Amino acid sequence: MRAQLLDGSARGALETVRRLGFLQLDPISTVAPPQHLVLWSRLGSSYDRAELDRLLWEERKLIQWDAFVWPVETLPLLRAYMRQNRRATRYQWQRWRRQFLRENQGFRRYVLRELGERGPLFSRELEDKTGGIGERHAWWGTRQVGWMLEALESYGEVAVAGRRGGQRLWALSSDWWPATETMPIREAERQFEEQRFRSLGVRLAKGEWEVHPDAADGPVPDRVTLLSPFDRLVHDRGRAEALFGFRYRLEMYVPAAKREYGYYVLPILVGDRLVGRAEPRFDRKTRALELLGAWGDTSRLNEALAELGEFLGASNRLAEPSK
Repeated sequence: MRAQLLDGSARGALETVRRLGFLQLDPISTVAPPQHLVLWSRLGSSYDRAELDRLLWEERKLIQWDAFVWPVETLPLLRAYMRQNRRATRYQWQRWRRQFLRENQGFRRYVLRELGERGPLFSRELEDKTGGIGERHAWWGTRQVGWMLEALESYGEVAVAGRRGGQRLWALSSDWWPATETMPIREAERQFEEQRFRSLGVRLAKGEWEVHPDAADGPVPDRVTLLSPFDRLVHDRGRAEALFGFRYRLEMYVPAAKREYGYYVLPILVGDRLVGRAEPRFDRKTRALELLGAWGDTSRLNEALAELGEFLGASNRLAEPSK
């Protein structure tokens, strides 16, 4: 709990991201986007979501790459992975990406030129020089601009430079990110592994628990909160089960009739124990926070939900569970 800053010791969004190493992004926001839930779980209702945007798009102390938020000082390590991506052919999607860029070199030059001269731009402000894909894609429709931007981002040639209404603004990475060295991939992997170990506090190694030298022992304050399904405390489901005896699965892709619990269920953390789970849902139009279900020890769930409602700006008293 101390290593993950879930003991109430977190101080500010920037220091929290630096300690955790990164925040995972995901479009699912049944309650709130996971990057905000992870910060709220540590900082409480005092966390202002505008702070993350300020750190990303104004102060640029954080950057977005590969669907994660990173401290800008990790850029030399990330550049090692970007360079590796340009050569990667192990998986079919990597080979497809290389082929796509090779077959659309004119389109690639056009996108880079437009971003250099007119950027930052939304994808809709760029023409699809391929003529389209014919069939509609679930994310990009019939245009391939999104595919090109995603491929160029993976190579470190373009970067996300802002968001408006959920849409990404794109810029040349050389215009948006600071100039840095590129670390050798082996050293980058070593440093990232060390950072992950430090942020987790303990890890399983050859069937034995290994404690990081910086991990602090002692009692954990008796605070209660809810965790995002993408929180690193439970992201490794096997580790969470071995460490806490808590079996957790995200069931939003499981057919409703086969779910054991619910669509988007959040673990309940009390002190240093995962004691139960709850399924809240927040309606952004009505500002209503609803509790769809709860399981396990829910004796302190109301405390967590009250703070969650305050954080979300809920306009109502929480409804009773519907199941």
